Amino acid sequence: MESTYFKRFRMEADLGPPRPEPQLPPGYRFVAWNDAILDVHARTKYRAFRDEVDALVFPCLGSLEGCRRLMHEIRRKPGFLAEATWLIARGSSPADLQWCGTIQGVIDRGRVGMIQNIGIVPGHRGQGLGTCLVERAFAGFRCHGLRAASLEVTAENCGAVRLYQRLGFRRTKTVYKACDKTAEIGTPSIGVVAGRAAAALT
Repeated sequence: MESTYFKRFRMEADLGPPRPEPQLPPGYRFVAWNDAILDVHARTKYRAFRDEVDALVFPCLGSLEGCRRLMHEIRRKPGFLAEATWLIARGSSPADLQWCGTIQGVIDRGRVGMIQNIGIVPGHRGQGLGTCLVERAFAGFRCHGLRAASLEVTAENCGAVRLYQRLGFRRTKTVYKACDKTAEIGTPSIGVVAGRAAAALT
C-alpha cells in the first residue's frame, strides 16, 4: 500500500483571563450541547469537512456515518466537556433552520483543553463564526479551571492556521500523518481524529 504524508501542526494557547462573550453576526445563535443533538453535530461536521483536505487526512470526516461514529467516540471520552461543545444555528423556525458550525472540546490528562474538531459549513464562512466557536470553547475550558488549550491542524489549511495564530495559538510541534494514497473522501474509518483537532474554516 502506497502512502502519502500530511504535515500537521500541534498548537497551544494560554487561556488567560475571561474575555467578553463572542458576538455572532445577526441571525446566528449558539446552541449548547445536549445528548439529543449529537447527530446534529455529526451532520454539521460532515457538511463542513466532506470536501476538505482533512477528509483525506482523516477519512471518517468524509462520510456521514464516519462523523456519527466519531461524535459517539468524542462523547464517550472521560474528559468530554459539554461547556466547550457548541453548535451555531441560523433561523428560528424548522422551515428555515440551518446548522452552520460545530466545535467539540475535552479535557486531556494534563488538564489542557483539547479542541477536537471545529468546522464551518460552506456558505457561512468568512463571517467570524470560527472565531466565535473557539472563544466559546475557551470560556468552557476556563469554567473548569483550565489554563491552556491545544489542537492540531493540517498545515495546508492556511486559513485555519492564521485564525489560530490570531487567537493566541503558537506552534509547539510538527507531526506527519500517513495516509493511504488510494483513500478517497467518504471512507468511513475513524483513524485517530477523535484525539486530534481538525478544522474546516476557510
